[in-house]
Amino acid sequence: MGKKLIITFIALLTLSLGIGGNAIHADESLTLFTPYTGISVTPGETINYPVEVMNTSSSVQNLTFALEDLPEGWTQSITASGNDIRQLSVKPNDQQQINVEITIPLLVEKADYSYQLVANGNGSANATLPFLTTVSEQGTFKTELTSDQPNMEGHVDASFSYQASLKNRTADTQNYALSSGVPNGWRVQFRADNNNVNSVQLEPNETKDITINVTPPENAVADTYTIPIKASTSSTSAEIALETVITGSYDIQISSPSGKLSTDINAGGKRTVDLVVENIGTSTLTDVEITSSAPPNWDVAFDQSNLTEIEAGKSKTVKATITAPDDAIAGDYVTSFTAETPEASSDAAFRVSVETSTLWGFIGVFIIAVVIFGLYFLFKKYGRR
Repeated sequence: MGKKLIITFIALLTLSLGIGGNAIHADESLTLFTPYTGISVTPGETINYPVEVMNTSSSVQNLTFALEDLPEGWTQSITASGNDIRQLSVKPNDQQQINVEITIPLLVEKADYSYQLVANGNGSANATLPFLTTVSEQGTFKTELTSDQPNMEGHVDASFSYQASLKNRTADTQNYALSSGVPNGWRVQFRADNNNVNSVQLEPNETKDITINVTPPENAVADTYTIPIKASTSSTSAEIALETVITGSYDIQISSPSGKLSTDINAGGKRTVDLVVENIGTSTLTDVEITSSAPPNWDVAFDQSNLTEIEAGKSKTVKATITAPDDAIAGDYVTSFTAETPEASSDAAFRVSVETSTLWGFIGVFIIAVVIFGLYFLFKKYGRR
């Protein structure tokens, strides 16, 4: 009796192990593979997984697919050769490729999400491919308007060009009106896709680059100005504040102390004139170069041809020595003077009158005197004969 019980126990144990082994046995005739199963994304992005489906069995496998544990609000599609598929047949010892597309919604929590692709074939043939998606930032359902450099500085004659990025984080196509709130006299021009625009249309989750050109008025004083920029629709809007810093205006003038732009000179002689270089702008001028343009064979020399700095509202005097050639003919000549900086320049044209040298006058008087004396001598000596 005891021997029968032992044999019966052994038989039951063997049967139990056999049944248990079949239950946990994994079918290795079907395999799913993609190299990148863990990807980090931002809200609104779409992930595309190319998945290889490998059948190592000796029979054709007719497969259906499902994505299990996909988070709520996430959408998916499974395609092969550009077509949505409901079932896929794979020949023995062969493989096919499918594409699994996952779209993350715009309104989503920042977190890690796990789900899996399941393939079911003939009988007990099946395979599972796990995925891990990391949403790297908190999702929104709004419009975003940003600029990497919202602050620019320059003088009043400069042009200010800002680069902005407009993103539609809503689920609908939006037609955004672009507007600005600038002080009186200021101008703002929007450009997108190489065109001047007043509005732009964006698809859901689309981003568009916008150039914002700001032009201040000529009389803008040195100060910091805030330029509000807005992109809006009937249901959503976004706004940024640009900052324009006007450092002042640049302007220069060159003239004489009295304003008179004329002088005279003798042929072969020299004449020194004073030139007043004045900063009539609102910003300091630096590296002011003084140059001249004179008639051929004339010479102009300056006591200083470079002025390191002239403050706004101040002036400096430069002496210019003009030398006329010996053979200069009597008449009026023009000599121009230029004061120039990288930001501004000014010209002054001097009329220079050449007069006959007094030496030739003395020589003429002497010749006339000699002639008269000669005539007088001849008359006195021979006149009585």
